[in-house]
Amino acid sequence: MSRQKTLILAALLFIAAFVWFAQSRNSFIFSGNRVSASDSSQIKKTEKEPVVLYGMTVTDFGVIEDHVKRDQRFFDLFDSVHVPSRIFQQLNTLSKKIFDFRKIGANKKYTLIHEHDSAKTVRALIYEPNPIDYVIFHLHDSLKVELCQRQVITVEKNVSGRIESSLSETIEQLNISHELTNKFVDIFGWQVDFQRLQKGDQFKLIYEEHLVENQPIGIGNILGIYFEHFGKGEYAIPFDQGEGMDYFDEEGNSMRKALLKYPIEFTRISSRYNLNRFHPVAKVFRAHLGTDFAAPTGTPIRSVGDGVVEEARYTSNNGNYVKIHHNSTYTTGYLHMSKIAAGITAGTRVKQGQTIGYVGSTGLATGPHLCYRFWRNGVQIDALRVELPPSQPVKKDQMEAFQNIRQACMNRLQQIAFPPSTEVIVAKR
Repeated sequence: MSRQKTLILAALLFIAAFVWFAQSRNSFIFSGNRVSASDSSQIKKTEKEPVVLYGMTVTDFGVIEDHVKRDQRFFDLFDSVHVPSRIFQQLNTLSKKIFDFRKIGANKKYTLIHEHDSAKTVRALIYEPNPIDYVIFHLHDSLKVELCQRQVITVEKNVSGRIESSLSETIEQLNISHELTNKFVDIFGWQVDFQRLQKGDQFKLIYEEHLVENQPIGIGNILGIYFEHFGKGEYAIPFDQGEGMDYFDEEGNSMRKALLKYPIEFTRISSRYNLNRFHPVAKVFRAHLGTDFAAPTGTPIRSVGDGVVEEARYTSNNGNYVKIHHNSTYTTGYLHMSKIAAGITAGTRVKQGQTIGYVGSTGLATGPHLCYRFWRNGVQIDALRVELPPSQPVKKDQMEAFQNIRQACMNRLQQIAFPPSTEVIVAKR
């Protein structure tokens, strides 16, 4: 009997020891204090999340973000880090087809990822030529170059506004981008004098906006416009007849002319065509046969139409200037440029909207502006008052398709409310 009691006691002791051991497995000693399993999970939760940039985990590395300085070369970007000689040699022999080092631009973002050693040994360089594209130079063991793109998301938006003082102030209140403003003005450029809007003019726009990582990077197509000027309303309906997107009125007539109305982004006209103007430099009354657009130095100047460059040179009065022959009737001139765009020489064929130079104050000029000149049949005329033939209307065999799109577009625009007087509304669809 005593032997049986001994076995039972031993079994109980074994069970007690097993229970104690199992409980001890659910706790541990941390810095001299007992920490429960629930406390340990809390510690795990407080651990830092890994830092990921450009698809790479960089938690344990140094990161330098900067922008390319003016006149800085590609290899100057490595001045603050160490590049192993074998990697440097591989970079020097990299094919231009993969990456042309000469094409890095001022103010473009770049990022360096480096070791935390005393020399800051580089592991990667990322160069961003624009908000969508970026190039990764992996520089750890051997050179590897990746050409990458961020995802672009397109959303539809609409905006309505009423002119209370000027278009520029209304645009500022609405926080409309210059790109959207310029597209709007180009579409209605020949129907509306945007320099002479009146209080009470109002508009509605439906447009596409491109986003990268929830940040706007540009404007896509304009999907419809209603503009009310001097109490008269006009629609701009987008329609593609197989030759690209164009804009038409309600009857199917093209909104576009053979030439753009403005040679630079929409801006202030500082001096109009005037046959009896007092010249601010020469100090005499002299006919001003052009239209002056005030703009900052370096603002791109665009050709208003397809054509061939007749002249691209410097003279004491005109400064740097370009003259373009568009067809047997029309010729345009662009004066006082800070510089003529690369590749623009006599005989060069240019396209409508192509940059041909940049605003400056060369020649007989008191400040930065573009003097825009316009010839019809060899005679200089007022560029803002010229009557140009419109582009082709909607074709007969396309009219039914256009009418369907027109009705849908007009219905959408009619659903957008105008803002109350002295206020503006911006809405996202």
